[in-house]
Amino acid sequence: MAFLDFSDHTIVITGAASGIGLAIAEAFARHGASLELIDRNPEALAAAARSLGIGSKVTTHALDLTDSGQIDALAENLKQRQVVLHALVNNAGIEYPTPLTDASLDAEQKWHNLLHNNVGSMYLLTRALTHLIRKTGTVINQSSIWGLSGVADFSAYVTSKHAVIGLTRSLSWELGKHEIRVNAVCPGWVATDAAMRSMRAMAETSGKSESQTIAEILAKQAIPQLLSPVDIAGTFLFLASPYALAITGQAIVVSNGEVMN
Repeated sequence: MAFLDFSDHTIVITGAASGIGLAIAEAFARHGASLELIDRNPEALAAAARSLGIGSKVTTHALDLTDSGQIDALAENLKQRQVVLHALVNNAGIEYPTPLTDASLDAEQKWHNLLHNNVGSMYLLTRALTHLIRKTGTVINQSSIWGLSGVADFSAYVTSKHAVIGLTRSLSWELGKHEIRVNAVCPGWVATDAAMRSMRAMAETSGKSESQTIAEILAKQAIPQLLSPVDIAGTFLFLASPYALAITGQAIVVSNGEVMN
């Protein structure tokens, strides 16, 4: 995508220290964007910033996106620095099984924590930063193909990703009057640490080997390959570009054909 130029753009990316978030940051950096990177892990965030290179325009913010006080402090920091945002990428999230059969004392808390991390934080951050997003800017939310389908033992994660799509559609109406677009990206099976942990949990529950489980996953795809974070990043570039000015309220699937809308 050499034709994309983000040299005058400032992009906020959450969950930017690893996986898909880091790949998105790397993609925008290659096309000249100024980056405001957010992650709760300060050491990993600093390492991610270093990996982007000396010439990259990067500011890092180590904070917990479930804490509204920390989010308000971030918004004030950006305001004081007179930052005008072209895109907010709500990528941060967590993933773990929440089976109904979990009888542990903290099972209910784990369920609610996952929803607050995956969709509540998006609401809080978008609310806090909306006034900093310029006209024709965009909000891009990370969902999942499980936000369009279902799977056993991951009810909280699946619910959260359905909710991300609902939030996306509602905010596209609220922010459309300000010429701000809101879309969601729905990746399939990406070879990240979180996804591979989920795959191993599914294998253990089913009594199948990891190789068998991966084979079953790939058999459901038109292109039978695990995705990489880089495969996902291009969709974010496109949605933040002038080529997507008429696209809002959409859930864009990137899954090697596992889910076809």
